[in-house]
Amino acid sequence: MSERPAYYRFHNGDKAPLPFAGEEYEARLAGLRAAMAEAGVEAAVLTSMHNVAYYSGFLYCAFGRPYGLVVTPETSVTVSAGIDGGQPWRRCHGDNLTYTDWARGNFWRAVAHIAGVGRRLGIEGDHLTLAARAELEAHLAPAGITDLAPATMRQRMRKSDAEIALIRQGAAVADAGGDAIRAAIAEGARELDVAMAGRDAMEIEIARRFPEAEYRDTWVWFQSGLNTDGAHNPVTGRRLRRGDILSLNTFPMISGYYTALERTLFLGEPDAASLRVWEANVAAHEYGISLLRPGVTCAEVAQRINAFLAERGLLEYRSFGYGHSFGVLSHYYGREAGLELREDVETVLEPGMVASMEPMLTIPEGEPGAGGYREHDILIVTEGAPENITGFPYGPAHNVIG
Repeated sequence: MSERPAYYRFHNGDKAPLPFAGEEYEARLAGLRAAMAEAGVEAAVLTSMHNVAYYSGFLYCAFGRPYGLVVTPETSVTVSAGIDGGQPWRRCHGDNLTYTDWARGNFWRAVAHIAGVGRRLGIEGDHLTLAARAELEAHLAPAGITDLAPATMRQRMRKSDAEIALIRQGAAVADAGGDAIRAAIAEGARELDVAMAGRDAMEIEIARRFPEAEYRDTWVWFQSGLNTDGAHNPVTGRRLRRGDILSLNTFPMISGYYTALERTLFLGEPDAASLRVWEANVAAHEYGISLLRPGVTCAEVAQRINAFLAERGLLEYRSFGYGHSFGVLSHYYGREAGLELREDVETVLEPGMVASMEPMLTIPEGEPGAGGYREHDILIVTEGAPENITGFPYGPAHNVIG
């Protein structure tokens, strides 16, 4: 270490249990290598959190530093910063190389050491920044560059049995968070207080189910009143009032795998206008679930739900697409854009895909029934009807409190 190397191996301790068995990661890498061979790529340089985690099990924490996974026909090596010590080695499938902060560009020197110089490289075009690409070209002098992001996305959209098993567990954890939130709802409670109850319950449940995992990133958005108008509105200190519309949103994170539960509730009986909108959105939700069958395109699902809402005079209040894929994703890193239930996505649903159904209607403040109405379930696409793995009940019969 006295020579201040650009990179070194710090295999500190034994390998830790990963979310999946080694055979699962090898199957994923085999799929990637097949895509590389088809594209004439000699080495893949993956830099996104989702792909590094998908192919290696290592979920990095960047804090301004670059991280990556270099895959060749023979090897897979994560490249991590010295600040992490041996944790990246312990928590990855395959090898790990640590780069140092002694000089700018050491990450790319480490990548070049693994991938080689003057080779045909695969990258993620939707993640590599202009600055990072310039560094890559300067240090690796590639003979050619191919965007592998679409191929990796297509691979991630089709879940293995092991992935589906983990997603099932995540859905059950989300339900547990929902139960804790429902129990914490009371007049005068802050959104923040209710959200913390749900988050703490999920953290405890994840640790019970996965005692050897790392714990990070689980969160809750609990919204009330006007704050329900957006699906991703942060939690506030607003205190709940009788008559409020409420939005319950739980998001357990298990080793980079996201699941979710979202429900509309009311604190006290809703008025007639609110009840009409809520029931219509629940009906759209149930109709949408029935559409998630193999052979149907994402666009067709969206168009049919659009027609359903238009017949009820509510389409103008729809604010976003009707669902998305599940797997390695988060609110600050990727998801499979090719499996979004939107009018502009022509992906055909296949058994083994996992998607949400989450219609939302937002009625502006000042109009009858004002607020955001949203239900969200997780569905596994099968050969027949979809399998709903969300257990928390929805609708006025279950979610009027007090």
